[in-house]
Amino acid sequence: MACRPFLQLIAIALFLLPFRAGPGAAQVLEFVTVERPPFSMGREAQTGFSIDLMRMMAEQIGREVRFETLPAFGEMLAQVAAGEADGAIANISITAAREAQMDFTLPVFESGLQLMVSGSDRTPLWRQVFTRDIAIYLGVALAMLCAAGTLMWLFERRHQPYFEKPAREAFFPSFWWALNLVVNGGFEERQPRSIPGRLLATVLVFSSLFIVSIFVAKITAAITVNELTSSVTGLNDLDNRAVGSVAGSTASDFLEARAVAHSAYPGYAEMIAAFEAEEVSVVVFDAPLLRYYLSQNRAGEAYLVETVFRREDYGIALPTGSPLREPLNQALLQLQEDGQYNALVRKWFGR
Repeated sequence: MACRPFLQLIAIALFLLPFRAGPGAAQVLEFVTVERPPFSMGREAQTGFSIDLMRMMAEQIGREVRFETLPAFGEMLAQVAAGEADGAIANISITAAREAQMDFTLPVFESGLQLMVSGSDRTPLWRQVFTRDIAIYLGVALAMLCAAGTLMWLFERRHQPYFEKPAREAFFPSFWWALNLVVNGGFEERQPRSIPGRLLATVLVFSSLFIVSIFVAKITAAITVNELTSSVTGLNDLDNRAVGSVAGSTASDFLEARAVAHSAYPGYAEMIAAFEAEEVSVVVFDAPLLRYYLSQNRAGEAYLVETVFRREDYGIALPTGSPLREPLNQALLQLQEDGQYNALVRKWFGR
């Protein structure tokens, strides 16, 4: 009977032990995330590269993990910094500012920033060729050929059968003769026989060298100018375009540091919605998310600028001093060494 109070104290202590232990000591790890395809998707049955990786790492250290999808990226990081969650996983870039507020595991994915440009931002080839200047020049050239053909008909209608037609019937054959003279050097069997006709033909032959050269130069210049002004190849091409990103993201910070005016949307979904609604024609954000979006939704309707800006690494965010950091690092290294990590990368991103 004397041992009874002692046994009661042990039972109470065992009952209270889980409540006194820190968040990292709980059997079920509570992680927060946000919707960022393909890293984290679905609010009920969560899936994605980051979700699958975290489940594999939790299994390596003998824990279960439960995910809560939050509405905002900033709220997710705030919960980790305040110690209200065991950690956070999504597409979380490791930065000096974030490292000052929380801890990170070893990098779990290599990333960077890219520009996604709407297909409507590109000028179609036919619009590049058929500009107002080209149309005017083409009209003047056709008028000159018609006039030259008509003159040749007047000079040659009594000297060779080809031109022996009434004015209405001779208009197109005369124009066709002048066009062939300018482009191909004329017809061997239809050489002018009158002196005025020969003089006119000589003038047309010499002038054709300039007419064709100027026409080709005009078309080339129009295509070059339109290509330079309509295509986006880097940050220097964003001055006159509507640019979007996500507020508080490393992409938005990157644009602000380079004085690039842009609309900062509260979340990734809002940014994509604005892009689809053509409120912005260019978005700057994490390269893997933009590539996945194009492969799933907008193939042919948008394109990525090949240059990757600001290379960065994703990591798992943990509260400062979290005891999970070392076990998770060891689990990550183990997954990389035995090939499971590479298999997961291929599953979500291909080769």
